[in-house]
Amino acid sequence: MRPTTERDREFSEYVSGRRTGLVRVATLLLSGDESRAEDAVQVALTRLYLAWPRVRLGTRDAYVRRSVVNAAVDEHRSLFRRREQTHAEVPDTAVVEHAFTDNTDLVRLLATLPTRMRAAVVLRYVEGLDVADTARALGCSQGTVRSQSTRGLERLRAIFPQYEEAFI
Repeated sequence: MRPTTERDREFSEYVSGRRTGLVRVATLLLSGDESRAEDAVQVALTRLYLAWPRVRLGTRDAYVRRSVVNAAVDEHRSLFRRREQTHAEVPDTAVVEHAFTDNTDLVRLLATLPTRMRAAVVLRYVEGLDVADTARALGCSQGTVRSQSTRGLERLRAIFPQYEEAFI
C-alpha cells in the first residue's frame, strides 16, 4: 500500500481535473439545483476517496460517474430533504426565482423528464457517453438506455417544439 501522502496527492490531482465536469453533470441531473449538485458530487468524491486504493486506474472515471448518478438519484428519492436557502436580501415576494448563469434553457428542458430518463439523456447527449458506458453508469441494460434516451428526446420534442433543432 502506498503512503497516505502519495494517495492524497494522487486523489487531489484527480479531483482538481474532474470536479467541474462532475458538478455540471450533477446540476443537470438535479434539474439545475447547484447546491444539491455540489452535495451529490461531494458524496461521490467521498465514496471515491474511501475506495481509492481498490479502484483501478482505468475505471476511476466510470466509478465516480456512477457514484454521482447514484447520489443524484438518492437525493431525488429522499422523502425528507433538508434544504438551506440563503439570500443576500430579504425577497419582496414569497416566491423566489432561481437565476441560472449558464444552460438555463437546457436545465428547464431536462427538468421535465423523470429522474432516470433525465440521467440517460444527460449521460448520452450532454456528456457524450456511448450506450455501453451509460448503461454501466446507470446500472441497467443497453436496451434500457436506448429506450429511455429515445423516449426522453421524443418527450422533449413534443413538449418544446421550438427547440426541435437542438435535439439530435
